[in-house]
Amino acid sequence: MLGKVIVSGVSLILVVGVIIGVVATVHQSNAGSSNGTESLSPQMKAVSALCQPTYYKDACTNTLSALNSTDPKELIKGSILAISASLKKSFNLTDDLLVKAADNAAARDKTALNDCKELLQNASESLQDTLSKVGEIDLPSLSSRSDDFRTWLSSIIAYQEMCLDGFEDGSHLRDQVRNSTDYGSELTDNVLNILAGLSQVLNSLGLKLDFPSISRQLLQADHGFPAWMSAADRKLLASGGHGGARPNAVVAQDGSGQFKTIGAALAAYPKNLRGRYVVYVKAGTYREYVAVAKDQPNVFIYGDGSRKTIVTGNRSFAKDGLGTWKTATFIVEADGFIAKSIGFANTAGPDGHQAVAIRANSDMSAFYNCRFDGYQDTVLYQTGRQFYRNCVLSGTVDFLFGYGSAVIQNSLIIVRRPNPNQFNTVTADGRKERGQPGGVVIHNCRIVPEQNLVADRLKIKTYLGRPWKAYSRTVVIESQLADFIQPEGWTPWSGNQFLDTLYYAEYANAGPGAATNGRVKWKSLHFLKRSEALQFTVGTFLQGGRWITDNGIPVLKGLRK
Repeated sequence: MLGKVIVSGVSLILVVGVIIGVVATVHQSNAGSSNGTESLSPQMKAVSALCQPTYYKDACTNTLSALNSTDPKELIKGSILAISASLKKSFNLTDDLLVKAADNAAARDKTALNDCKELLQNASESLQDTLSKVGEIDLPSLSSRSDDFRTWLSSIIAYQEMCLDGFEDGSHLRDQVRNSTDYGSELTDNVLNILAGLSQVLNSLGLKLDFPSISRQLLQADHGFPAWMSAADRKLLASGGHGGARPNAVVAQDGSGQFKTIGAALAAYPKNLRGRYVVYVKAGTYREYVAVAKDQPNVFIYGDGSRKTIVTGNRSFAKDGLGTWKTATFIVEADGFIAKSIGFANTAGPDGHQAVAIRANSDMSAFYNCRFDGYQDTVLYQTGRQFYRNCVLSGTVDFLFGYGSAVIQNSLIIVRRPNPNQFNTVTADGRKERGQPGGVVIHNCRIVPEQNLVADRLKIKTYLGRPWKAYSRTVVIESQLADFIQPEGWTPWSGNQFLDTLYYAEYANAGPGAATNGRVKWKSLHFLKRSEALQFTVGTFLQGGRWITDNGIPVLKGLRK
């Protein structure tokens, strides 16, 4: 269980006890004021410098000052241990609430509490993985790889938000859990901001580090693919078929392969595998619920085409009473996943409400020539960095949503006909804290109505997105927007909620739906210059620049204009 996870490779046992005490005493702390460093002890000068870029300064100062260290790396590890203690407290709280709710709580609250236990356990395991990685590298490497660590730590906030999102609005149980998880999110946001400004912090402490120079050309992701893709993986995607990869497993419903189901092929994933596990799924409609487990990294699954090889299911919130994240037809929990030429569908229909076709809880994953069909909540980019290219994505309400970082490039986005009295929203990003690197970028795509919507496309309102969380971030660049996009472009979630903190942006879009003169007048909506838009291209936004090579892949290079 969560409380029994052992921190390996880190000799901070005494710190854990101190941290738990800090969590108990400063739980109510929020953003505080920054103090001057005059007459401070060396330890407090280090604490002050590390906490300078954070937004929850009281929590940061109280946590770090209890550690009795001036070593920036030890202070960062101590900050992560504080998150661990907070997660344990939240887990124990949900466990207690579940026992008390056994006889009198609503069914949805019980489901939410059970989901919370699972999600907080996932958060703890992810945090321990990150903490182990921190212990394995030196301070210069930690600073140069801060983007990776920020991505991994951001998932902790995502797990806690997913826990809360399972409750009914107004639930008293939700309020109790939120009081605990919000503090964990604040601690995590502090570490995210410390890592984002680490090189400047170290300079302020007189610790100037020598980093290898990185070509700006590399940082621009020359060929459009995220650079965490190896040359071999880019060839897999760029080739017309499967890039010459020899499949480890062949799936065919007619018995002509080794397996008849995708699940059976994944169950044969070898232990201690090095390299990719390649699964070829022959044409057919596979009615199964598939999960690529966390201990199955680097799976490459390909089909005979997104209209020929289809994985489909119909689980939904309305019909099955499941939390949204549990409705997915296809789940990816492992890093390094690639899918090509395959379709994913949830056929619950608009009456099913939340019904996910794919949930990707995966870092450095990619989908190429794939199709995702659903209505509400079709694609959940749960955590990590994800790249969707040459894909078709369809839905109605919030159908591209999540808490991670996703770039959707060179793709066709199809808006479908919703239920009566509903309006369509293409995106609903779930970035909760300022320090999180997440958001969704739509680049060089077409957004069009499905045939069944065309006649009423100007009557049924369609928006580019709405802010699901406080720091929701959505950017639409160099895309074709059809005439059915409302002149306002964007719509609130509820009243004025999040309108001052979200980040929405547009750049060089075309088509009748791209006119900006009728857009909402929010200060948080930005019309970008080219230099500003560059930060949302694949190499920069997915923090993949240092892995990019000039490989001649015939894909979009940076911005088109």
